[in-house]
Amino acid sequence: MTELDLYREVARIRALELLLNRYISEHGFGGFWHPGLGQEGIQAGAVAALRNDDYLFYAHRGLGYALAKGMSPVTLLADLFGKTGGSVGGKGGGTVHFVDPERGVLGQGGTVGSSFVLGAGAGISAQMLGTDRVVAIFFGDGSSARGTWHEAALTASVWKLPLVWVCENNGWAISVPIGEQSPTENIADRAAAYGVPGVIVDGQDTLAVQAAMTEAVARARAGEGPTLIEAKTLRVRGHFEGDKQSYREDVVDGLDVPRDPLKLLREQVPAEDADRLEVEAKAEAEAALEEVLAMPTGDASVITEGVWV
Repeated sequence: MTELDLYREVARIRALELLLNRYISEHGFGGFWHPGLGQEGIQAGAVAALRNDDYLFYAHRGLGYALAKGMSPVTLLADLFGKTGGSVGGKGGGTVHFVDPERGVLGQGGTVGSSFVLGAGAGISAQMLGTDRVVAIFFGDGSSARGTWHEAALTASVWKLPLVWVCENNGWAISVPIGEQSPTENIADRAAAYGVPGVIVDGQDTLAVQAAMTEAVARARAGEGPTLIEAKTLRVRGHFEGDKQSYREDVVDGLDVPRDPLKLLREQVPAEDADRLEVEAKAEAEAALEEVLAMPTGDASVITEGVWV
């Protein structure tokens, strides 16, 4: 993917982030939106290294993962607002739960850290079926404390499963700083215990993320097993939109992003193209929201749809 293609994706993600921030501040929200403002470069850069048929297990912070994988902003917003036009037909409104198997978007479990074992299972299926699909599993530094990470990592490394773990280390697990939740500064240091590569990358640099992910994906596709990528980033907003962050001293309750991935990437593309893509991204986001707000909300009957026992 070229620099201009990446800029388009980062701009599209940023437009949705700002749109949701504005909508929630003006109208409120019937759930918890976990903003990914400032982390768009990780999501766009990493997903850019995947094929359409590669599997994706996204994290809960933002919509950028699935948008970059090809899902429509209309579908994603509809899922977030609990509308029937979403990928899950009105289930799961208020937080990110969406799925698109044709694009490899396999969703996530209902608890933090469940994607580690789900992703390992997807990797086993790809291996058993003899495909060269790769599984990307995104998570935060807080999720790395879950036992599911260690269980999945042990199996995946021994069986050389085609996985790439992408840790978005923004320094906070809800309200707990990284120094109080981990004995090591770097999550990537844990990879050595499982005999797999651990790579640290600047998460604000979209091109650096893409390069690291491209190498890890090639390694997994070649049957050489998993890689752990730790993208160092920051959390601009609260754990959820509306979180006052009284536990932080470094917070600025605004929309400015230090070392903004969009601005850094803008230096690599013609200014007129960047301006055009930003205008297009904002228009796409506004049109998507208008369409979604006109949709009906799912009723109680959707609970039993798609459920087998």
